Amino acid sequence: MKQIIGGGSPPASAEVQFLTVGEESAGQRLDNFLIRMLKGVPKTHVYRIIRSGEVRVNKGRSSADARVENGDIVRIPPVRMSEAAALKAEKPAPAREFPLLFEDEHLVAIDKPAGVAVHGGSGVSFGVIEQLRQARPAAKFLELVHRLDRETSGILLVAKKRSALTKLQDQFRERETGKTYLALVAGAWPANKKVIDQPLHKYLQADGERRVRVVARDDPDGMRSITLVKVAQALPLPPAGEGRGEGASLLEVTIKTGRTHQIRVHLASAGHPILGDDKYGDFELNKVLARQGLRRMFLHAWRLQFDHPATGERIALQAPLPPELQKFTDHARIPPAPVRPDRL
Repeated sequence: MKQIIGGGSPPASAEVQFLTVGEESAGQRLDNFLIRMLKGVPKTHVYRIIRSGEVRVNKGRSSADARVENGDIVRIPPVRMSEAAALKAEKPAPAREFPLLFEDEHLVAIDKPAGVAVHGGSGVSFGVIEQLRQARPAAKFLELVHRLDRETSGILLVAKKRSALTKLQDQFRERETGKTYLALVAGAWPANKKVIDQPLHKYLQADGERRVRVVARDDPDGMRSITLVKVAQALPLPPAGEGRGEGASLLEVTIKTGRTHQIRVHLASAGHPILGDDKYGDFELNKVLARQGLRRMFLHAWRLQFDHPATGERIALQAPLPPELQKFTDHARIPPAPVRPDRL
């Protein structure tokens, strides 16, 4: 069986397969190429058939880190997908398109809704990327450029070519993108606190759930993390948090590093957790706000700037606040101060 590979994955097979590497896969590591093409086959099995020499590239043995090139012929021995993957293949992700902010032949930018994971895994059977692939069966290549937390809404980039993927990911890694979020936090944020430069450490709880915490600067496990904060608006909580009275602050938050849960942990560590955050937030306040209409975390990927991977043109995207967040801030808006008679 011979297939030209540029997009969709072939099924796991009980026969030997000969895959011809397409332009979209050129330059990819052999292990990553096989993992992408043999969805549902355990990674351990993929590495075993490479080590054993059962995988051949142009009739010769190859290592996992070797790069495949356009036109290479890759021989794959009979493989079987896992039981879970077979079940998943029987029930693929439902096709879904998302609100478009930008699209051309190189990339697509969507406005991801809150509550939708960007990809399947960790108890989630599918996410944005799987739904988008189902909605666009003719697409040769669709890969996530970066991630957003499931609870976070806003701008998400998907590459439509491998060359675009690598160039965009390089920009994210080298901090050449401008990523600004809108976050509503508890309390009055100090206007003079504009930079949070605190290392973060990622760890697993006893139940296996991922968490992040601020650590000391000399902690060997700490990763330097920088967050810039600007107050956009001061708001009362509607009403003022059942006796709390401290109100809330709508912040423009720009991240210079892209650590897991960085914004959420940095803001919470400063004593101003994001409203609605069920991991690092004020849980009692969240219950109050849920009754007032805020039933999700108030964190939105608002603006993103990057250089177009093909033209080099600087692209500036903006995703408006989702209706549920806009409605909440409108309801909480501070009324104008009354005009004093002595100022007339």
